[in-house]
Amino acid sequence: MRPVRRRHLPSLGALATFEVAAKHLSFTLAARELNITQGAVSQQIRLLEKALEVPLFIRRHNAMELTQAGAELCGAVAAGLDTISAGVGLLRPDTVPQTVTISATDAMAAFWLKPLIESFRTEHPSVGFVILASDEDDTLRNYSGVDLALLCGNERCEVGEVLHFLFPEVAVPVCSPAYLKAHGPFPDAESLNRANLLHLHERHWSADAIGWQPLGWEEWFRAQGSRWTKEPFSLSTNKVALLIEAAVAGEGIMLGWVHMIQSHLADGRLVHAHPAPLTAGRGNFLKCQSAALERPVVARFVEHLLGTLAK
Repeated sequence: MRPVRRRHLPSLGALATFEVAAKHLSFTLAARELNITQGAVSQQIRLLEKALEVPLFIRRHNAMELTQAGAELCGAVAAGLDTISAGVGLLRPDTVPQTVTISATDAMAAFWLKPLIESFRTEHPSVGFVILASDEDDTLRNYSGVDLALLCGNERCEVGEVLHFLFPEVAVPVCSPAYLKAHGPFPDAESLNRANLLHLHERHWSADAIGWQPLGWEEWFRAQGSRWTKEPFSLSTNKVALLIEAAVAGEGIMLGWVHMIQSHLADGRLVHAHPAPLTAGRGNFLKCQSAALERPVVARFVEHLLGTLAK
Protein backbone atom coordinates (compact mmCIF):
# COMPACT_ATOMS: atom_id res chain seq x y z
CA MET A 1 0.00 0.00 0.00
CA ARG A 2 1.51 3.35 -1.01
CA PRO A 3 2.19 5.87 1.77
CA VAL A 4 -0.37 8.64 2.32
CA ARG A 5 0.53 12.10 3.57
CA ARG A 6 -0.97 12.80 6.99
CA ARG A 7 -3.14 15.72 5.85
CA HIS A 8 -4.74 13.41 3.24
CA LEU A 9 -5.66 10.68 5.74
CA PRO A 10 -9.32 9.57 5.86
CA SER A 11 -11.33 10.52 8.92
CA LEU A 12 -10.41 8.84 12.18
CA GLY A 13 -14.05 7.79 12.59
CA ALA A 14 -14.01 5.89 9.29
CA LEU A 15 -10.76 4.17 10.22
CA ALA A 16 -12.17 3.21 13.63
CA THR A 17 -15.29 1.79 11.98
CA PHE A 18 -13.12 -0.15 9.54
CA GLU A 19 -11.09 -1.63 12.43
CA VAL A 20 -14.24 -2.95 14.13
CA ALA A 21 -15.66 -4.32 10.85
CA ALA A 22 -12.33 -6.00 10.07
CA LYS A 23 -12.23 -7.56 13.54
CA HIS A 24 -15.68 -9.11 13.16
CA LEU A 25 -15.58 -9.62 9.37
CA SER A 26 -19.22 -8.57 9.55
CA PHE A 27 -20.90 -5.21 9.04
CA THR A 28 -23.84 -6.42 11.11
CA LEU A 29 -21.71 -7.23 14.18
CA ALA A 30 -19.71 -4.04 13.72
CA ALA A 31 -22.92 -2.01 13.68
CA ARG A 32 -24.09 -3.74 16.85
CA GLU A 33 -20.85 -2.95 18.68
CA LEU A 34 -20.74 0.65 17.46
CA ASN A 35 -24.47 1.17 18.09
CA ILE A 36 -25.12 2.44 14.57
CA THR A 37 -26.96 0.97 11.60
CA GLN A 38 -25.49 -1.60 9.26
CA GLY A 39 -26.07 0.84 6.42
CA ALA A 40 -23.95 3.46 8.18
CA VAL A 41 -21.09 0.98 8.56
CA SER A 42 -21.36 -0.05 4.91
CA GLN A 43 -21.38 3.58 3.76
CA GLN A 44 -18.30 4.48 5.82
CA ILE A 45 -16.40 1.50 4.41
CA ARG A 46 -17.38 2.41 0.84
CA LEU A 47 -16.22 6.00 1.36
CA LEU A 48 -12.98 4.76 2.90
CA GLU A 49 -12.32 2.43 -0.04
CA LYS A 50 -13.06 5.29 -2.43
CA ALA A 51 -10.70 7.64 -0.60
CA LEU A 52 -7.90 5.06 -0.57
CA GLU A 53 -8.69 3.86 -4.09
CA VAL A 54 -8.31 0.24 -3.05
CA PRO A 55 -10.81 -2.49 -1.98
CA LEU A 56 -10.52 -3.49 1.66
CA PHE A 57 -13.01 -6.38 1.81
CA ILE A 58 -13.88 -9.30 -0.43
CA ARG A 59 -17.66 -9.57 -0.19
CA ARG A 60 -19.05 -13.06 -0.67
CA HIS A 61 -22.61 -14.39 -0.41
CA ASN A 62 -22.48 -15.47 3.22
CA ALA A 63 -19.07 -14.25 4.36
CA MET A 64 -16.49 -11.51 4.12
CA GLU A 65 -12.72 -11.50 4.20
CA LEU A 66 -10.04 -8.87 4.09
CA THR A 67 -8.05 -8.16 0.97
CA GLN A 68 -4.27 -8.02 1.40
CA ALA A 69 -4.52 -4.24 1.52
CA GLY A 70 -7.32 -4.51 4.07
CA ALA A 71 -5.26 -6.81 6.30
CA GLU A 72 -2.29 -4.46 6.17
CA LEU A 73 -4.47 -1.45 6.96
CA CYS A 74 -6.19 -3.31 9.82
CA GLY A 75 -2.90 -3.96 11.58
CA ALA A 76 -1.77 -0.38 11.15
CA VAL A 77 -5.09 1.12 12.30
CA ALA A 78 -5.30 -1.17 15.36
CA ALA A 79 -1.77 -0.21 16.40
CA GLY A 80 -2.52 3.47 15.82
CA LEU A 81 -5.73 3.44 17.85
CA ASP A 82 -3.97 1.61 20.69
CA THR A 83 -1.27 4.29 20.70
CA ILE A 84 -3.85 7.08 20.73
CA SER A 85 -5.76 5.40 23.55
CA ALA A 86 -2.61 4.99 25.62
CA GLY A 87 -1.65 8.62 25.00
CA VAL A 88 -5.04 9.90 26.13
CA GLY A 89 -4.76 7.75 29.23
CA LEU A 90 -1.41 9.32 30.11
CA LEU A 91 -2.83 12.81 29.70
CA ARG A 92 -5.87 12.06 31.87
CA PRO A 93 -4.76 9.38 34.35
CA ASP A 94 -7.26 10.46 37.00
CA THR A 95 -10.20 10.00 34.67
CA VAL A 96 -9.30 6.47 33.54
CA PRO A 97 -11.95 4.23 35.12
CA GLN A 98 -10.68 1.65 37.59
CA THR A 99 -12.72 -1.05 35.90
CA VAL A 100 -11.76 -4.37 34.33
CA THR A 101 -14.07 -5.91 31.73
CA ILE A 102 -13.89 -9.68 31.24
CA SER A 103 -15.79 -12.10 28.99
CA ALA A 104 -16.28 -15.77 29.80
CA THR A 105 -18.76 -18.62 29.59
CA ASP A 106 -21.44 -18.78 32.29
CA ALA A 107 -19.79 -21.47 34.42
CA MET A 108 -16.25 -20.09 34.15
CA ALA A 109 -17.52 -16.69 35.24
CA ALA A 110 -19.45 -18.03 38.22
CA PHE A 111 -17.18 -20.76 39.58
CA TRP A 112 -13.64 -19.81 38.56
CA LEU A 113 -13.49 -16.10 37.78
CA LYS A 114 -15.75 -14.71 40.53
CA PRO A 115 -13.67 -16.10 43.45
CA LEU A 116 -10.53 -14.58 41.88
CA ILE A 117 -12.23 -11.22 41.61
CA GLU A 118 -13.31 -11.40 45.24
CA SER A 119 -9.79 -12.20 46.46
CA PHE A 120 -8.37 -9.38 44.30
CA ARG A 121 -10.83 -6.84 45.66
CA THR A 122 -9.82 -7.53 49.26
CA GLU A 123 -6.64 -5.58 48.45
CA HIS A 124 -8.11 -3.34 45.73
CA PRO A 125 -11.65 -2.50 46.92
CA SER A 126 -11.99 0.51 44.60
CA VAL A 127 -11.65 -1.59 41.45
CA GLY A 128 -14.88 -2.52 39.68
CA PHE A 129 -15.45 -5.43 37.32
CA VAL A 130 -17.74 -5.90 34.35
CA ILE A 131 -18.37 -9.59 33.63
CA LEU A 132 -19.91 -10.41 30.26
CA ALA A 133 -20.91 -14.05 30.62
CA SER A 134 -22.63 -16.08 27.95
CA ASP A 135 -22.69 -19.59 26.53
CA GLU A 136 -24.46 -18.27 23.44
CA ASP A 137 -22.65 -15.13 22.29
CA ASP A 138 -19.17 -15.96 21.00
CA THR A 139 -18.59 -12.37 19.84
CA LEU A 140 -18.28 -10.96 23.37
CA ARG A 141 -14.55 -11.74 23.41
CA ASN A 142 -14.05 -9.39 20.45
CA TYR A 143 -15.93 -6.36 21.77
CA SER A 144 -13.68 -3.33 21.97
CA GLY A 145 -14.55 -2.77 25.64
CA VAL A 146 -13.39 -6.25 26.71
CA ASP A 147 -9.97 -6.16 28.38
CA LEU A 148 -9.64 -9.88 29.10
CA ALA A 149 -11.36 -12.98 27.74
CA LEU A 150 -11.41 -16.51 29.15
CA LEU A 151 -11.32 -19.03 26.31
CA CYS A 152 -11.30 -22.78 25.94
CA GLY A 153 -9.90 -24.82 23.08
CA ASN A 154 -6.70 -24.73 21.10
CA GLU A 155 -6.39 -20.99 20.75
CA ARG A 156 -3.92 -18.85 18.86
CA CYS A 157 -2.84 -15.31 19.54
CA GLU A 158 -3.94 -12.57 17.14
CA VAL A 159 -2.31 -9.21 16.48
CA GLY A 160 -2.75 -6.93 19.48
CA GLU A 161 -3.42 -9.79 21.90
CA VAL A 162 -1.46 -11.65 24.55
CA LEU A 163 -2.45 -15.24 25.29
CA HIS A 164 -1.70 -17.11 28.54
CA PHE A 165 -2.28 -20.84 28.98
CA LEU A 166 -4.11 -21.36 32.29
CA PHE A 167 -4.73 -25.10 32.74
CA PRO A 168 -5.92 -28.19 30.87
CA GLU A 169 -9.60 -29.09 30.98
CA VAL A 170 -10.03 -32.08 33.29
CA ALA A 171 -13.20 -33.57 34.79
CA VAL A 172 -13.63 -36.10 37.60
CA PRO A 173 -16.70 -37.85 39.12
CA VAL A 174 -17.85 -36.06 42.28
CA CYS A 175 -20.84 -36.18 44.62
CA SER A 176 -21.85 -35.07 48.09
CA PRO A 177 -20.43 -36.95 51.11
CA ALA A 178 -23.98 -38.01 52.01
CA TYR A 179 -24.59 -39.54 48.56
CA LEU A 180 -21.30 -41.45 48.67
CA LYS A 181 -22.10 -42.77 52.13
CA ALA A 182 -25.61 -43.87 51.13
CA HIS A 183 -24.82 -45.37 47.70
CA GLY A 184 -21.07 -45.99 47.56
CA PRO A 185 -18.39 -46.99 47.42
CA PHE A 186 -17.76 -47.12 43.68
CA PRO A 187 -14.59 -49.21 43.33
CA ASP A 188 -14.54 -49.37 39.53
CA ALA A 189 -15.99 -47.63 36.51
CA GLU A 190 -18.71 -50.22 35.97
CA SER A 191 -20.05 -49.66 39.49
CA LEU A 192 -20.95 -46.06 38.59
CA ASN A 193 -23.62 -47.39 36.22
CA ARG A 194 -25.76 -48.20 39.24
CA ALA A 195 -25.56 -44.59 40.48
CA ASN A 196 -27.73 -41.64 39.51
CA LEU A 197 -25.44 -39.91 37.00
CA LEU A 198 -26.18 -36.24 36.47
CA HIS A 199 -24.96 -35.08 33.09
CA LEU A 200 -24.69 -32.14 30.72
CA HIS A 201 -27.21 -32.11 27.91
CA GLU A 202 -25.84 -32.12 24.36
CA ARG A 203 -27.22 -28.59 23.93
CA HIS A 204 -24.44 -27.33 26.19
CA TRP A 205 -21.77 -28.54 23.80
CA SER A 206 -23.44 -27.03 20.75
CA ALA A 207 -23.90 -23.57 22.26
CA ASP A 208 -22.46 -20.78 20.11
CA ALA A 209 -19.84 -19.70 22.65
CA ILE A 210 -18.74 -23.29 23.35
CA GLY A 211 -18.97 -25.66 20.41
CA TRP A 212 -16.25 -28.00 21.74
CA GLN A 213 -16.19 -31.78 21.60
CA PRO A 214 -18.29 -33.22 24.47
CA LEU A 215 -16.73 -34.16 27.78
CA GLY A 216 -19.43 -36.33 29.35
CA TRP A 217 -20.19 -39.69 30.89
CA GLU A 218 -19.96 -41.56 27.61
CA GLU A 219 -16.42 -40.27 27.11
CA TRP A 220 -15.48 -40.94 30.75
CA PHE A 221 -16.61 -44.57 30.65
CA ARG A 222 -14.86 -45.10 27.32
CA ALA A 223 -11.62 -43.70 28.76
CA GLN A 224 -11.86 -46.26 31.59
CA GLY A 225 -12.38 -49.13 29.15
CA SER A 226 -16.04 -49.46 30.14
CA ARG A 227 -19.45 -48.50 28.76
CA TRP A 228 -22.14 -46.13 30.01
CA THR A 229 -25.43 -48.03 30.15
CA LYS A 230 -27.48 -44.82 30.35
CA GLU A 231 -29.66 -45.94 33.22
CA PRO A 232 -32.53 -43.59 34.23
CA PHE A 233 -31.26 -40.32 35.70
CA SER A 234 -32.82 -37.44 37.62
CA LEU A 235 -31.25 -34.50 35.79
CA SER A 236 -29.78 -33.62 32.42
CA THR A 237 -29.20 -29.91 31.79
CA ASN A 238 -27.18 -27.58 29.59
CA LYS A 239 -26.10 -25.50 32.61
CA VAL A 240 -23.11 -26.49 34.75
CA ALA A 241 -24.41 -24.46 37.70
CA LEU A 242 -27.55 -26.61 37.95
CA LEU A 243 -25.46 -29.79 37.92
CA ILE A 244 -23.25 -28.53 40.73
CA GLU A 245 -26.29 -27.52 42.79
CA ALA A 246 -27.84 -30.97 42.30
CA ALA A 247 -24.62 -32.77 43.21
CA VAL A 248 -24.14 -30.68 46.37
CA ALA A 249 -27.76 -31.41 47.32
CA GLY A 250 -27.00 -35.14 47.21
CA GLU A 251 -29.01 -36.01 44.10
CA GLY A 252 -26.28 -37.96 42.32
CA ILE A 253 -22.83 -37.94 40.73
CA MET A 254 -21.63 -35.38 38.21
CA LEU A 255 -18.50 -34.99 36.14
CA GLY A 256 -16.98 -31.98 37.85
CA TRP A 257 -14.58 -29.70 36.01
CA VAL A 258 -11.62 -29.54 38.38
CA HIS A 259 -11.06 -25.79 38.01
CA MET A 260 -14.73 -25.08 38.79
CA ILE A 261 -15.21 -27.34 41.82
CA GLN A 262 -11.97 -26.67 43.72
CA SER A 263 -13.72 -24.70 46.46
CA HIS A 264 -16.45 -27.35 46.76
CA LEU A 265 -13.83 -30.06 47.25
CA ALA A 266 -11.82 -27.91 49.65
CA ASP A 267 -14.73 -27.27 52.02
CA GLY A 268 -16.15 -30.79 51.74
CA ARG A 269 -19.38 -30.00 49.94
CA LEU A 270 -18.24 -32.40 47.22
CA VAL A 271 -15.96 -35.45 47.34
CA HIS A 272 -14.51 -37.76 44.71
CA ALA A 273 -16.88 -40.59 43.83
CA HIS A 274 -14.16 -42.23 41.73
CA PRO A 275 -10.54 -41.07 41.33
CA ALA A 276 -10.20 -41.51 37.54
CA PRO A 277 -10.06 -38.17 35.68
CA LEU A 278 -11.06 -37.44 32.09
CA THR A 279 -8.82 -35.10 30.12
CA ALA A 280 -10.27 -33.37 27.07
CA GLY A 281 -7.00 -32.63 25.31
CA ARG A 282 -7.77 -28.91 25.24
CA GLY A 283 -6.84 -26.03 27.47
CA ASN A 284 -8.22 -22.89 29.04
CA PHE A 285 -6.60 -19.59 28.09
CA LEU A 286 -6.58 -15.97 29.16
CA LYS A 287 -6.62 -13.56 26.22
CA CYS A 288 -5.44 -10.04 27.05
CA GLN A 289 -5.81 -6.99 24.86
CA SER A 290 -2.30 -5.52 24.72
CA ALA A 291 -3.65 -1.95 24.96
CA ALA A 292 -5.63 -2.89 28.08
CA LEU A 293 -2.47 -4.21 29.75
CA GLU A 294 -1.07 -0.68 29.66
CA ARG A 295 -3.68 0.22 32.27
CA PRO A 296 -2.17 -0.61 35.69
CA VAL A 297 -5.43 -1.95 37.10
CA VAL A 298 -5.72 -4.55 34.31
CA ALA A 299 -2.06 -5.53 34.58
CA ARG A 300 -2.39 -5.95 38.34
CA PHE A 301 -5.42 -8.21 38.00
CA VAL A 302 -3.68 -10.37 35.38
CA GLU A 303 -0.68 -10.65 37.73
CA HIS A 304 -3.03 -11.66 40.56
CA LEU A 305 -4.77 -14.25 38.39
CA LEU A 306 -1.57 -15.85 37.10
CA GLY A 307 0.04 -15.65 40.55
CA THR A 308 -2.89 -17.48 42.12
CA LEU A 309 -2.52 -20.27 39.56
CA ALA A 310 1.21 -20.50 40.22
CA LYS A 311 0.53 -21.14 43.90
